[in-house]
Amino acid sequence: MDHGASSRCRACVDAGVNSYRRPVDITYYAGVAAMDIKDSVALVTGANRGLGRHLAQQLLERGAAKVYATARRPELVDLPGVEVLRLDITDPESVAQAAAAAQDVTLLVNNAGIATFADLVTGDKAAIRLELETAFWGTLEMVRAFAPILRANGGGAIVNLNSAMSWVAADRANAYHVAKAAQWALTSGVRLELASQNTRVAGVYLGMTDTGHQQWWDGPMGDPAVAVGAMLDGLEADQLEILVDDLATGAKAALSADPRDFYPAAA
Repeated sequence: MDHGASSRCRACVDAGVNSYRRPVDITYYAGVAAMDIKDSVALVTGANRGLGRHLAQQLLERGAAKVYATARRPELVDLPGVEVLRLDITDPESVAQAAAAAQDVTLLVNNAGIATFADLVTGDKAAIRLELETAFWGTLEMVRAFAPILRANGGGAIVNLNSAMSWVAADRANAYHVAKAAQWALTSGVRLELASQNTRVAGVYLGMTDTGHQQWWDGPMGDPAVAVGAMLDGLEADQLEILVDDLATGAKAALSADPRDFYPAAA
């Protein structure tokens, strides 16, 4: 690399580092207003089952004034007390319709997801794309649609349901790993971009949780009600990355470890 190119790269790095020192970012990390669930108006994606249903239920139990429970098949939402909306986060028109119907939202919970169990080298490319369409593009579509609504309503919060696999790879789940890693990066990016409008952005990270859809898994699983309680506790405690369980904590720590220690089969 020539000296001029090296200088330009150094300038880019310096500019990136210095961007974190802008007053808006200092204000944010000093504390965008913590989210108070009581009296909030929440929208939960993928609320017809699993963690999404538990989230909608516990939000109501914690005093949310209204909970929009959304799903691609709204007839499957069976939770009393919620307002049901049809929503497919991979369909921009569906997202726009949900945003138009939920102009009072102060808390957006991006829970909807998919796992195709595709590998990267030999897996179905359509499945890999679907993972990214859901975890990255679908989440981004929701953020873009609801950011102006949150701004108009005082800032509020966005919570993205990520995964311990945002940080670790695994055979037969690498498409999911890539998609969740992209969602982690998205969460960090929009946190910075939305700081100036006082919108708190949190990511939730957890391992295997028993939502009734892991018949293929014979290892330990967390209790979804306990996991959701930890998520909401972390939100109200103003945590930016909410690590729900030991697997998530270990996966985050692995980022700074030698890959040979974490992936001995590939060493």
